[in-house]
Amino acid sequence: MRSRYTAFAVRDLEHLLRSWHPSTAPAREELAASLAEEVRWLRLEILGTEAGGPFDDVGVVEFSAISKGPGGRSVQRERSRFVREDGTWLYLDGELG
Repeated sequence: MRSRYTAFAVRDLEHLLRSWHPSTAPAREELAASLAEEVRWLRLEILGTEAGGPFDDVGVVEFSAISKGPGGRSVQRERSRFVREDGTWLYLDGELG
């Protein structure tokens, strides 16, 4: 989760695509357009986790991410699901809260 937050903050398109499950990943162009928006990510707070340990193949991370854009300060709260495939954790999807 932290590496994906950092990738959004530094606009690392390749890391985001590599860490996104292929069944739910957006098109490269769509993700690139969203990274081009004038948003500055300020802070990530992990609110909770479920599973996601060394013997799990699924996990959940609940977080708040604070950003600032043209419209002012914003908080995105999400409950994200991850799956482990071939030893790599991949973002599957999230529910905004």
